[in-house]
Amino acid sequence: MKPVFSPPTPGKPRLTTSAMIASIAAEGQATKPAPFGHALVALAEGRPDIVGMTADLSKYTDLHIFAKAYPDRFYQMGMAEQILFGAASGLASEGFTPFATTYAVFASRRAYDFIHQTIAEEDRDVKIVCALPGLTSGYGPSHQAAEDLALFRAMPNMVVVDPCDALDTEQATAAIAAHKGPAYMRLLRGNVPLVLDAYDYRFELGKAKLLRDGPEVLVISSGILTMRALEAAKLLEADKIGVAVLHCPTIKPLDVATIEAEARRSGRLVVVAENHTEIGGLGEAVARHLMMAGVHPTFRHIALPDAFMAAGALPTLHDRYGISAEAISASIKGWLG
Repeated sequence: MKPVFSPPTPGKPRLTTSAMIASIAAEGQATKPAPFGHALVALAEGRPDIVGMTADLSKYTDLHIFAKAYPDRFYQMGMAEQILFGAASGLASEGFTPFATTYAVFASRRAYDFIHQTIAEEDRDVKIVCALPGLTSGYGPSHQAAEDLALFRAMPNMVVVDPCDALDTEQATAAIAAHKGPAYMRLLRGNVPLVLDAYDYRFELGKAKLLRDGPEVLVISSGILTMRALEAAKLLEADKIGVAVLHCPTIKPLDVATIEAEARRSGRLVVVAENHTEIGGLGEAVARHLMMAGVHPTFRHIALPDAFMAAGALPTLHDRYGISAEAISASIKGWLG
């Protein structure tokens, strides 16, 4: 069964404008500015090996904050992503730890071979940090990186991280800096929602965290879909539906032990929710492991379709493609019957 692709919410105005750099924060939601940029500056104070690099996108990946603090350790490579990642590999071979930023579409599609051959195959200590992951841009398929997790999951030696909010982004930045080897991290930039501080949360590389428990449904999620899953869980409380949310910020290596333990609890619908195409991401990774482990809960998947998506305002697109809190709660209620 497919998720419910919701029409506009009654009484909610249909937005018709779009923006390349759009905030995912709801009106009045707590946010933190540029968590990646500030976290990297703090790390670099005690790590002279850290350098920042970008392909003409420092402002739009929050790396301009690092550039201002450490201008002699910042490299503006121009609109040349292949050169960006080749140079990052070269710096890593000389003992530096480059944080290379661009848009997720450019790293995963335009420069994939350069990353594969010069960074992953050589197991170089390069951190690839990319904005506009999944459906976080209204500018259509040219800027919607719906398949980035699938591509980087398939790359040997590559760690893959999908943070939920500002706190996750700050802590994950420190964690991938401490990890020796290549890493790909989806980037939430600008004024980023602050959600996980209410759940006594701490990011650990390779670990999933149960944020809330519930007897009827287990939602396994990553990235901004964890934020939406938590919102949907609160909406479903009104219908006396108890929803557990297991946040999996590390897509590779996946915390299969925690996922399996939670999925083995009987009587719960298991739903994987991700801001990524239904092919090759968290949903398929979880389903594969559960099948191989002999764990067979009722399983559903909330994800972006295997299609080129429309351009438009993000709230409208999230409703249309089933990843808003309202759409998620409607899908879960439909599946429970």
